[in-house]
Amino acid sequence: MDLGLLIDNETVDAADGGTFVRKSPVSGDVVTTVAAGKAADVDAAVQSCAAAFPTWAATAPAARRKILNDCADALEARSAEFAELGAKETGGTAPWIGFNVMLAANILREAAAMTTQIKGEIIPANKPGCLSMGIRQPCGVLVGMAPWNAPVILGVRSFAMALACGNTVVMKASEKCPGIHVLIGQCMIDGGLPKGVLNVVSHAAEDAPEVVNALVDHPLTRRINFTGSTRVGQIIAERAAKHLKPCLLELGGKAPQIILEDADLQGAVNAANFGAFMNQGQICMSAEKIIPVDGIYDQFLDAFTAKAAAMKTGKPDEQVHIASVVDRDTVDHVAGLIEDAVAKGARVTTGGAPAEGTIMPATIVADVTPEMEIYSAESFGPVTTVIRARDAAHAVEIANDTKYGLTGSIFTADTRRGLELAMQVQSGILHINGPTVADEAQMPFGGTKASGYGRFGGSAGIAEFTELRWITIEDPNQHYPI
Repeated sequence: MDLGLLIDNETVDAADGGTFVRKSPVSGDVVTTVAAGKAADVDAAVQSCAAAFPTWAATAPAARRKILNDCADALEARSAEFAELGAKETGGTAPWIGFNVMLAANILREAAAMTTQIKGEIIPANKPGCLSMGIRQPCGVLVGMAPWNAPVILGVRSFAMALACGNTVVMKASEKCPGIHVLIGQCMIDGGLPKGVLNVVSHAAEDAPEVVNALVDHPLTRRINFTGSTRVGQIIAERAAKHLKPCLLELGGKAPQIILEDADLQGAVNAANFGAFMNQGQICMSAEKIIPVDGIYDQFLDAFTAKAAAMKTGKPDEQVHIASVVDRDTVDHVAGLIEDAVAKGARVTTGGAPAEGTIMPATIVADVTPEMEIYSAESFGPVTTVIRARDAAHAVEIANDTKYGLTGSIFTADTRRGLELAMQVQSGILHINGPTVADEAQMPFGGTKASGYGRFGGSAGIAEFTELRWITIEDPNQHYPI
């Protein structure tokens, strides 16, 4: 499959004619050959968005709503195409990519619904005869940078609410799933999005710094949203700060799941298994610190191990629970974490890193302690840790003993106690008696600490993608002291 950049609703080559390939992590075969954009292509995409902005910003909310709903329909119409391409580019299972399309369509529909919810307010003024208002307006040309791990969800999320608010967007595609991200852009064209409102720029891995810098530095871009690693997020935030450009950053995680003595044990096991191993653990919300209190530690660990060991592992095109990770580097990273933990006294109760290939079974590392690297490092693979807590207070201490703070979970039969502990866990999201992995289009999604700042979704997303202005209507003959 040969793909170009999407600029002005047209498929175009990179300015210098460069291309790169994305290979299957399972077979090694070339899946997509894609235009390798650079700084000159970024400028073309931004200029196109800038030209389209005045008209799109002035488009009536009902018209924007209809277009975004039509885009959701267009996305769903190509669900099978996404599933096939996603399995090849990322190694994910067809059900996972299918879920991506479903939630991404919901994100578009939620954004469509919000077009009429961009509200201001009348603010009482101390000046006689003055009408004082707070008004939200679109910002201009925005930048959305999407990762590969939930490729359709996070690709669409990088621009949906921004477009609903009247902005135009340059979306930077991931070099690990360029075909999926270009296909998203094509669906938006199919849905009737006017030219220049959304442009998609793909790039080779080695050109990522040039492309990111060009997007952040461009004088016509106003705000940046990025979903990805904390390391890259910090680089983007630092560079954007030089231009005083606001960022919305959704970064790494080390999600804890606390399990108290009175918890529904099977419910906790099911949530831990889903939270830790969905999409091979390659989700920012993945449950990486499972924390049962001492009284149920062994019972929980035995049941969790049995559940994880029973899952079927295989190729993405097979009927499996666990398929391929995105590349061999992921397996090597996880293997290093496991080796270090075992050398320091941990035990692997099921699974383990394969000697070769990218298909790894669900792996549980138990009896993990703070001196082990896996205790604090984000694994982003099909491995999780089980850490013994003395009591609830100790479990919260362990949960907070991380630089991250995206999501978390607490299992207890005592809802009031669960809510009390939830207020103590340092995370942007917390679920009581639910898994750490959850997302809904209308929810305020985002983290704290090294997991980033800002919120996608719902009314919180409107604040991220609009400028709040103070506007007054006054008496021209008002009194002045001088």
